[in-house]
Amino acid sequence: MARIASTRLSRLLTGWSSEGPGPLPRRLADALRELAARGDVAGGSVLPSQRELALVLGVSRSTVTAAYGLLESEGWLESVRGSGSRLRGSGAVDGYVTEGRLVSFDARSRTAAAAGGADLSSGALPGLGAVGEAVGALTGGDLGVLLGDDGYHPYGIPALREGIAAYYRAAGVPTEAGQILVTSGSQQAVWLVAQALVEPGDTVVVEDPTYRGALEALRARGARLVPVGGDGPDGGGDGADVAALRRLCAHVRPRLVYLQPTAHNPTGRSLDGAARREWQRVLAEQELFAVEDTACAELSLGDAPGGTAAPEAMVRSAPGAADEAAPVPLVAELPMGSSVTVGTLSKLFWGGLRVGWVRSSPQVVARLAKIKTSVDLSCSVVDQLVAVRLLDRLPEARARRRAELRGRRDAAEALLRAGAPHWEWSRPAGGPALWVRVPGADTEALAQLARRHGVSVVPGSAFSPVDGFRDRLRLPYGHGTDALAAALPTLLECAERAAC
Repeated sequence: MARIASTRLSRLLTGWSSEGPGPLPRRLADALRELAARGDVAGGSVLPSQRELALVLGVSRSTVTAAYGLLESEGWLESVRGSGSRLRGSGAVDGYVTEGRLVSFDARSRTAAAAGGADLSSGALPGLGAVGEAVGALTGGDLGVLLGDDGYHPYGIPALREGIAAYYRAAGVPTEAGQILVTSGSQQAVWLVAQALVEPGDTVVVEDPTYRGALEALRARGARLVPVGGDGPDGGGDGADVAALRRLCAHVRPRLVYLQPTAHNPTGRSLDGAARREWQRVLAEQELFAVEDTACAELSLGDAPGGTAAPEAMVRSAPGAADEAAPVPLVAELPMGSSVTVGTLSKLFWGGLRVGWVRSSPQVVARLAKIKTSVDLSCSVVDQLVAVRLLDRLPEARARRRAELRGRRDAAEALLRAGAPHWEWSRPAGGPALWVRVPGADTEALAQLARRHGVSVVPGSAFSPVDGFRDRLRLPYGHGTDALAAALPTLLECAERAAC
């Protein structure tokens, strides 16, 4: 019987303690029953022990005991001596289910925020005015000859594929339109890679921590996730560990390696030139297939942690124009047939613009396109026409975002230094959030406690393939520091109550 980890179950149980009638045990039982009925937890799954679940939810053991008792009396739970409590009755197809990652976008979190709480669960940025201007500038003439066909372009419209190829060529990376597949954002791109290149049981190397959307896509595919490296609050940890990968390859042949070398999500770090060259060396020596996710690379702030010089991941589109630096993929030095680069306009311009892409060999692109066609036939032509216009405004958008994010990063750091001086973090080189260590606290329990006070926040374990980093929080600052300032007293109080 499969067991569901307490940390994963905790992330599925969102909003239960503040919603619905009745005492806390009744609400917890109702929430667990709903997970079973929806199939979010597969039938037959063994739930965590009462003590373990109580710890991560920040409630008393008696609350969980009572909730389990209610479920058992209603036929939703079966206690098996020596095996634990088995959830039953979902009738769902067994398989991995995502962890409610998009809960920050649903009505419940908006209601909580409107009620005086704070939503810190998403790092997505507000849209730039350039998007509206690009939409408003579209005319019937832009559709032109495109209206003469059926509107289905599985690989993307030619103008956008060529525009993305030119984007890489401008950064010094030779690329042709045939090496580009347009996708519905970078999340679909990562999902397609997992579907096309990974078989159930394959070993996939990931950083720890890493982008949780990638973890979901790979877990859903049945991959065996092997973390390399880690993260240190003093800045000493640089993420993925090349030596660890070499040791792993002596015993196991990974199917692929998934990396974020620039503006890493969630830590915000960027590898320096020496680290990038070492990664290029080991990937080439071991002949490993590498997937580089550059979704947040355009949110690089142009400086490395500590305010040092910009990493070699950046080149300048104009002499002296540091704010116009374009990201260069680490895998650009690797054979095209054994590498994939994932990119997007959604992070830089607006999440509502669902335009991303894959850059790889024409053979890999064709394989991904075949799967994509079975899902959505093709991306919206109108969105792609907007994206063509926005590519011309990349330097302007990049400079504006960097200026905004630098100021908001500095303000967020000042706020935490004043209000939570014992918390620890390394200055991010990019991205919209701080990766914060909360000494002595279990952030899984902290997040549950905070939700009951209207504050939504994501614990560090959500970004770990092994449920690590339970002393970390990701704290977004991309919208400014108002939400963080409003939430900080609650987070501090909950940290004390969630002391390990």
